[in-house]
Amino acid sequence: MLSPVNCLSQKSVVIGHFSSGNLEGWKEKIFKNKTQYQIIESSSGKILEAKSQASGSGLFRELQIDLKEMPCLAWSWKIQNVLYGLNETTKDGDDYSARVYVVFSDGPFFWNTHAINYVWSSAQPTGSAWPNAFTDRTINVSVNSGPERVGHWVSHVRDIRKDYKRLFGKMIDVVDAIAIMTDTDNSEQSATAYYGDIKFFSSCE
Repeated sequence: MLSPVNCLSQKSVVIGHFSSGNLEGWKEKIFKNKTQYQIIESSSGKILEAKSQASGSGLFRELQIDLKEMPCLAWSWKIQNVLYGLNETTKDGDDYSARVYVVFSDGPFFWNTHAINYVWSSAQPTGSAWPNAFTDRTINVSVNSGPERVGHWVSHVRDIRKDYKRLFGKMIDVVDAIAIMTDTDNSEQSATAYYGDIKFFSSCE
């Protein structure tokens, strides 16, 4: 498993410290059936495993991050398979082997939110973006696509402020939660994914 950013001499905060075997602070949200999330031991250390069988549930952590100080989100993931025959712009096709949500609050209640949803897409080209089929308050961004790199760890670093400005047309200063999700409830397929640590950094370089 690759480390996406060298955090030496940078300000950083770990949101998902899965390598320590710790899920403290993470809560579960079930939409339809339950994806199985557990910390497992791998050849490179502890990671989070997600197994979905016609299920749609996710883990989320509410924790405010000041994007003026730490605008860069870094994570790594690996999937065992992509999903097939989906139109991901529709509700029936809104399933992904791996997702990382960055959630922004619009008020005092957690459900009053909007989000950027970074996905391992089955078919949408890498770099493309489109509104989530269930809510236009979430924009999906394909950071991996199709079977290329299946079975391999892939690391990502995103400048959240820049992505937000490009997708929503304005600046944002605070992230209110991070969520991860491996889901196959709409297509009734199955998927297995693995997640490494999730961190915010002061510099993307």
